[in-house]
Order: sequence, then C-alpha cells, then structure tokens
Amino acid sequence: MTQHFLSGEPKIAVNLRRSARARRISLRVSRLDGKVTLTLPTRVPEREGLAFVTEKQEWIRQQIADRPEHVQVDIGVSLPFQGDLLEIVTGAGKGIHIKDQSLLVPSARRSTSKRIESFLKEQARSRLAQACDDYAAALGSDYTKLTMRDTRSRWGSCTSTGGLMFSWRLIMAPEEVLRYVAAHEVAHLDQMNHSAKFWALVERLYGPHQAERRWLKQHGEKLHRYRF
Repeated sequence: MTQHFLSGEPKIAVNLRRSARARRISLRVSRLDGKVTLTLPTRVPEREGLAFVTEKQEWIRQQIADRPEHVQVDIGVSLPFQGDLLEIVTGAGKGIHIKDQSLLVPSARRSTSKRIESFLKEQARSRLAQACDDYAAALGSDYTKLTMRDTRSRWGSCTSTGGLMFSWRLIMAPEEVLRYVAAHEVAHLDQMNHSAKFWALVERLYGPHQAERRWLKQHGEKLHRYRF
C-alpha cells in the first residue's frame, strides 16, 4: 500500500491499494477514523486513480467533516448504557454502579475511563452470555465459547467451530438491539449463511427484528465515538 496526499489545508493522506478482485476504482472514507482508501484494479494506471481522487476531493473533505466527533470518557461526560444516556459522576464505595440517570465511579488512582471500560465489558459479557444461553437453548445447539472484542467492522460473528464473538460496545445500545445481535449469531450455529432459512430462524428465536437492524444502521457508528 502506498500513500499520497491531497493538496489544500489540511492535507489529507490517501492510501492506495491494489486488488486483483476489484473490478473498478473505489474510494472509501472510514467513518471511524477518517482514513481514506483508494482501491485500484490491478491493471488500472495509478495516475487514473489519483485523477479520480482529485475529482472527488470535495466529497472526501465533506465525508471527513461529517464524521461523529470523538468523546473522551471521563467525569462529567454523558455515556450511553443500554440505550439510556448516563452522566458520569464521582461516587462513594469501591465499585461502579448506576443510580437514577447517573453512572457513579469511585475516586481512584486508576484512570476513570479504563475503569468504566472494564465495567462495560463485564456488563456486556454478562448480558450477552445470558441472551446467547437463552437462544442456544431454544435452538437446541450450544456454542463453544464467547469472546468480547472492540470490533469496528461487525457487531458479532460465529465461527464454524461454534465460537461466538461480540463487540462489547453493544452494551451501550438498547437492550433489544443487544439481544437481536445475540440471536443473529446464535442462529449461525445452525445456518452459516444469510439465506431465507437463516432469517426465518432469527425471527423464530428473537421475533421481528427490522427495528433493531435499522437502529444499528442509523446509530451504531456513534457508539465508536467514545474513547477510553
């Protein structure tokens, strides 16, 4: 992968990659970090790709400007938890807990943001494990392990060996969205595809899910704006 820069202020790095599978020039601006990637089919000249980038310069700058702003998690910041916006405040005791519309975090030497991140991961694992257990029991097929990660490209996945993986940031989404994603991945234990049979199985396990899928499409990327 090579890198070029768009002129103007600020300068914008454009990462150029070749792909034998690409059939046309494509340009992507990551909504998460603003990274610009130009993909060229193997036989397309580099100059043609760079001319395309120059032509799309205004669009690129607008896409970068429209990205959600990052939020550094700390005392005084509001953070979503299961769909509710909680204000992070200093609390008494040793552990983090929720009261009314606040997330109470005891004072400590350890970074507040890292303590909150650990709390969110624990809550996500607990709720996803319960949801997966429920759906696996309904399916009559068990999973082999459950893993939490901070994935950017997907909310969950299922391996051919029955391992389930989820983004722990799902704990920030409404509970029904988290449970839908759990049902979606558990359904892959039986159907490793997205066929009509698969979607019928998701509906049998979870129920109607169009609203939850729509929520993730409209709001999911905003969950990645919080920095820990």
